[in-house]
Amino acid sequence: MEMVRKALTAAGAAAAIAAVGGEPLSLAEAERKAQEGEPGGLALLEQAAAFEEAATAAAQLPDPQLRLGAANLPLEGGGFRTEGMSQAQLGVRQALPPRSARHAARNGQLARAEERRAQAEERRRQVLLSARSAWLDASREAQSRVLLADSQALFANLVDVTRSLYAVGGKKQQDVLRAELELGHLQTRLIAAAERENAARASLERWIGADAARPLAEPRAWPEPPSLNALSANLAEHPALLAAAARIAIADAEVAAAQARFRPQWTLDAAYGYRDGALPGGEPRSDFFSVVASVSAPLFAKKRQQPALRAAEARRRGATANERELRARLLGDLARERGRWRDLGRRLRHLDEVLAQASANAEASLAAYRSQTADFADVMHSTINHLEVRLDRIRVAVDQRRSHAELAYLGGFAP
Repeated sequence: MEMVRKALTAAGAAAAIAAVGGEPLSLAEAERKAQEGEPGGLALLEQAAAFEEAATAAAQLPDPQLRLGAANLPLEGGGFRTEGMSQAQLGVRQALPPRSARHAARNGQLARAEERRAQAEERRRQVLLSARSAWLDASREAQSRVLLADSQALFANLVDVTRSLYAVGGKKQQDVLRAELELGHLQTRLIAAAERENAARASLERWIGADAARPLAEPRAWPEPPSLNALSANLAEHPALLAAAARIAIADAEVAAAQARFRPQWTLDAAYGYRDGALPGGEPRSDFFSVVASVSAPLFAKKRQQPALRAAEARRRGATANERELRARLLGDLARERGRWRDLGRRLRHLDEVLAQASANAEASLAAYRSQTADFADVMHSTINHLEVRLDRIRVAVDQRRSHAELAYLGGFAP
């Protein structure tokens, strides 16, 4: 009986590891808490807002330059009033870059904003997937721990049965030792399950904080995910592809900006010149007004603009190739995960059939052993097999839910 008491004590200790007060934590609540104030997504949205503001600024003309100075001052004699060309000047200079260059700069910043927004949505999906996976892992280990703890009572009963039969000479001592050994082995598995549950809860804590220590609610039923055709049709809205498309738009803007450098850039100068003093006839000197238009001369296009354009076009081709590769990879992930979800469903239905058979076999073996018509090895084999099938069913059910969560990440639907 000492072995039984130790086993039951271990079961209670392992159960207490996750027995924290509070309302059970549902998966929906864990998802909501994981998204509340998530800093990674907020940072990306702030960057998107910054790029949108930069786009507005990029579309404007450069600030004009004001000039204030004196011109044509004599160096060897005379002064401002005596020299006819001496003047105080006040002018303004305005650069007029090609309109296409400003549009390219604006479009590039807007595309960067779109990329950040798409990345923020992808981050949201990744956070949801990570929180769901951590919750499902914790749920799997919690269910396994509870099942192992409940099974200890059965194995402890087997110890009592073998001892009773051995005391009256009905069975061998080896049966008692085998029962105690399996009970001890079950105790070890129970402690290991509690350790795995703690590790899973620690992963969940990253996303939802201290609420990860709360007891977990029963997993709710999830509907069947959309068909592969429907998922593939919606793949164009995947944020990773939208971000890739935005990077192509950024490259397009860089190509347009490089092409705009081939176009001349105009600069307009306007100046007012004030002259003091009088002409020889006594009349006051007239003030001056000047207007000058300058234009850039792209004389070195072969060594400057053309290499820059070829580099921008190469980046655009690379961005386009990356988008195609990503689309093909996501399509492959969808097909693989949809098939995995289907196969896990088949395994789950098969395990339900096997579980009914294993349960009936375990009960029949124990009854036959009590009536001394069966060996203890048959009892232990059937009992352990029943336990393993139940544990396997828990694992397969959670694996199917994890596959469902992966499909929700890829397809953008709510499970």
